Amino acid sequence: MLTDLGIKKLPLPDKRKEVPDGKIGGLYLIVQASGAKSWAVRYRAFGLPKKLTLGAYPAVDLATARKRAQEVLGDVAGGKDPAAVKQASRVAARAEREAEVDRVERVIEIFVERHAKPKTKDWRETERMLVKEVGARWQGRRLSQLSRAHVHEMLDEIVDSGRPIRANRVFAQFRKMCRWAVGRGIIDRSPCEGLMAPSPETKRDRVLSDDEIRLAWRAFDAIGWPFGAIGKLLLLTGARRDEAASMRWGEIDLAARTWTLPASRTKNKRPHEIPLTDAAVEIIEGLPRIHGKAGLVFSTTGATAVSGFSRAKAAIDKAVLEIMRDEAGDGATQVKAPEHWTIHDLRRTVATNLQRLGVRLEVTEAVLNHVSGSRAGIVGIYQRHTWSDEKRAALDAWARRLEAIVSGEKPSNVVKFAGARP
Repeated sequence: MLTDLGIKKLPLPDKRKEVPDGKIGGLYLIVQASGAKSWAVRYRAFGLPKKLTLGAYPAVDLATARKRAQEVLGDVAGGKDPAAVKQASRVAARAEREAEVDRVERVIEIFVERHAKPKTKDWRETERMLVKEVGARWQGRRLSQLSRAHVHEMLDEIVDSGRPIRANRVFAQFRKMCRWAVGRGIIDRSPCEGLMAPSPETKRDRVLSDDEIRLAWRAFDAIGWPFGAIGKLLLLTGARRDEAASMRWGEIDLAARTWTLPASRTKNKRPHEIPLTDAAVEIIEGLPRIHGKAGLVFSTTGATAVSGFSRAKAAIDKAVLEIMRDEAGDGATQVKAPEHWTIHDLRRTVATNLQRLGVRLEVTEAVLNHVSGSRAGIVGIYQRHTWSDEKRAALDAWARRLEAIVSGEKPSNVVKFAGARP
């Protein structure tokens, strides 16, 4: 019969050895050649020999091993098979773990953290879209259980709600996530396989009219910092939305009146110098300073740039409508909101107005940091003129025109914008 002292004095065997307890029939101490020891109980269930591991020694001591062995043998006497029960429990636990990894909201979380964050600038919009349109719809469901029919149903509902382009964007991000999940081995096949975007799209050519520009500027005043100031700077510089939203104080030289974007922050990976007009300088000088290592101009934490442009645009649209109603007066008929426009349309609006002012195409492209058209191909290789003076003259001319649009007065040589500070 085994004792605690006897177990400690057992010599190391040359190979695996099972030592019977002697007190509890079927209980064995298994001793490995390495010296590792564990407990197991042997029994017969439904005419077949079975073995159940009880745990490692000394974590499970002799007294505990005997108690557990008695419980196991009691279950066997009652017609149960403890080893089969333990195996079934393991299978169920494994299936539960696999289901957790495959759960739609969990895949979204991992996709955003592992893919969207490090590889895309607008990852917060990707996260918001997937969480709201996909995660909320299929919460608790396994991604591998979704079929093409499920995806069609989701997209049809978004289209039927009057958001066809939104459906396209949701589909694009969801398809990207599913392909990523296949590559990671989370699912074997994408439910988006073989599907096309639900709604046709044409290339956007939306340009704000003078009155829409005026209303937008007033709306920027209404919503205030930070998105109001960003909107104004976008109209004054023609910069891209994310370039302005992630502006750093170190990029700004107020004495030289320039904003210099490093190659790492531009779409075409080329450094870009933007001349700042008096109005742009005045706006920047009036901005609050949020301290942080990144030196971000537009930040609420100091660590990350502002986000939430979809909500900001909704606030701008609401402010525009309120301004229109106020200007129409009580006796006016129902006011109709302007045709939908996006933040990116401000950039196209600047480019169009520069052309209207007679600015050369090469200068307009330089202002926008485009490498298409006149600056592409072999011309772009050999033409290294930066157009700095021409860009400044063009933006100054546009600033005067913009002042006239906003104020309703004729352009003047001095640019002073009412309400330029956020």
